[in-house]
Amino acid sequence: MTAEFTHADRKDGIRKTVLILVAIIAVLVGLFFNRAFTPRILSPVEMVNNGAVIFSTPREISAFNLLDQYSEPFTLERLQDKWTFVFFGFTHCPDICPTTLALFNSLSDKLQDTDFFADTQFLLVSLDPARDTPEALKTYIRYFNPAFVGVTGDFLPLRKMATQLNVAFQKVVTNHETGDYTIDHGGNVALINPQGHYHGFYKPPLDANKMALTYKSVRMSNR
Repeated sequence: MTAEFTHADRKDGIRKTVLILVAIIAVLVGLFFNRAFTPRILSPVEMVNNGAVIFSTPREISAFNLLDQYSEPFTLERLQDKWTFVFFGFTHCPDICPTTLALFNSLSDKLQDTDFFADTQFLLVSLDPARDTPEALKTYIRYFNPAFVGVTGDFLPLRKMATQLNVAFQKVVTNHETGDYTIDHGGNVALINPQGHYHGFYKPPLDANKMALTYKSVRMSNR
């Protein structure tokens, strides 16, 4: 009788031990995934190591008057009340521009299920207004994501905006007989905060996962 009781008691003890171990493992796994997927504020070194340079004091941007892909006015006010990723490029760009817009699309997907998606916008500013009409931009932008914004306008205000956001560019003639040309330009992505100020930038090589990580950190630190 005692042996039977002891044997049953031992089995019951083992069962309880297993249940406790399973519960502990479940808690540890939960903590791991919570830490892995919960946004956290990164240190300045972590930010730079992940390609993001955030200014200690955001920089003001001068007023401008441009047009979006629907020929609607695009002014500084359109950068307010949202966080904006800004890339300068052009529709005839053979490599970095389509690559960056595809990356924007991937980044947008990564933010879609977060609290940060609704007030985030993605902006392509043309450095080639002679060819990039609003209609040309609309066709080009639609290929990547119709929610993105394309901006064009007169050359001088576009150049001023690019200068303020630290984007160097120049026209390079590729065929003197036909007048064909391309635009050499930097690959940084600027980040504009809801006050319409230049908040920082992302430097190449760009990576959607790293940009999502650092952007979430920026948003957490600005709540």
